[in-house]
Amino acid sequence: MLGNLFSAEGISELLLSLPAVLWAITFHEYCHGLAAKMLGDTTAERAGRLSLNPLDHLDPLGALCLLLFRFGWAKPVPIDTRYFKHPKRDIIIVSLAGVAGNMLTAFVCAQLVRFVPGLFVSWGARQFILLMIYINLGLAAFNLIPIPPLDGSRILYVLLPYQWMKYYYWLERYGMFVIVGLLVLGVFPYIMRPIMALLFHILLI
Repeated sequence: MLGNLFSAEGISELLLSLPAVLWAITFHEYCHGLAAKMLGDTTAERAGRLSLNPLDHLDPLGALCLLLFRFGWAKPVPIDTRYFKHPKRDIIIVSLAGVAGNMLTAFVCAQLVRFVPGLFVSWGARQFILLMIYINLGLAAFNLIPIPPLDGSRILYVLLPYQWMKYYYWLERYGMFVIVGLLVLGVFPYIMRPIMALLFHILLI
């Protein structure tokens, strides 16, 4: 996308991406908070994060990455596992809730294209719905990567044997540096490609 960013088509796509990005990160975090509340933890709600207001969840760098590279992140919703009756199970449920929210969005958009194609005759409408699908799948796939603070790392935390936890704690401390380093090195497309392919397959079943 960066190559044609300043072309008329590139600018149009960038503008169409903005609402898709805002929805993707907002609904993702909202689903985390909602799942946590349903499991007994109202921390996100008390912090004002059980909200569909994008400003409550926006991480500027993460949103910019999502806008330009189709993968990124938001401010993590605060979770207090002491409220969970079954902590290991509930951490996984809450962690996957954001991914499920993005998959649901992509699925609904895909069904609109399938059953109401007349809505997407114009280039703008067609491009917007495709961006909604792709950006939501990109956010879901990115968050499944098991590097803190991404959602996949919480699942890894639950599943890792005790003797490996020291490596997880190291990764938790330097996770954002690892993410930025992999981003600069251009490694993420190779990590994301198989995850995106799997999510597309699930979406099209």
